[in-house]
Amino acid sequence: MTKAMMTVHEVSKLTGISVRTLQYYDKIGLFPPAEYTEAGYRLYDEESLARLQMILLFRELEFPLKDIKGIIDSPDFDRNKALEQQIKLLEMKKAHTENLILLAKGMKMLGVKSLKQRGSG
Repeated sequence: MTKAMMTVHEVSKLTGISVRTLQYYDKIGLFPPAEYTEAGYRLYDEESLARLQMILLFRELEFPLKDIKGIIDSPDFDRNKALEQQIKLLEMKKAHTENLILLAKGMKMLGVKSLKQRGSG
């Protein structure tokens, strides 16, 4: 039984990541293909896509590519633990964003005039 394989173009369409970016990720060893065709085309499987999901989550959290590679390639890398940590970080980011929204709304309600009056006192 053969695994369903996807080309770099199919992965690009599925994920919205450019072919150039996927090729770069391969070049730096971050996202190697599962195999190559005889013609040298990259092929990806389900395991590859799971790795790409992890990469994208870490990128969303603004981790440098070098750090992501180190984390994912670590022998003690635990996917579930990493997901739990990412969820916590995203929740913290969400809370921070919500606080900024509340601050901006509060400033809007105060109005620019009252802020200017406060500053000139």
